[in-house]
Amino acid sequence: MNPTIRHITVDCTADPYDLALFWSALLGRPLADDDKPGDPEAVIADPEGGGPTLLFVHVGEEKAGKNRLHLDLWPTGRTREEEVARAIGLGARQLADHTRPDGTGWVTLADPEGNEFCIERGDRR
Repeated sequence: MNPTIRHITVDCTADPYDLALFWSALLGRPLADDDKPGDPEAVIADPEGGGPTLLFVHVGEEKAGKNRLHLDLWPTGRTREEEVARAIGLGARQLADHTRPDGTGWVTLADPEGNEFCIERGDRR
């Protein structure tokens, strides 16, 4: 039998709870009931129980370079531009816009700790 992905882990140099709050708001997924500020880790679960959790863990080292793994987000019910603006309003910063003239492509952002993620063109374009 093959393994199942249980967690996608994100290293944090600041408070994992604070970074988890950003991702919780962006993804619309709740934090675990027992998570609180100052904890060494925080968890965001799939409310439907089908996907892996996002686990935020405190580490001592600063981020040193580009992520080797990142999330590509597909907006639902919003355009890519609306989702980018919402992410920036939550604390992300835009790194690059790879939108092509035909509307395909993506926008690369960084979360409050500098972890890259992309927002693709979604169902509303």
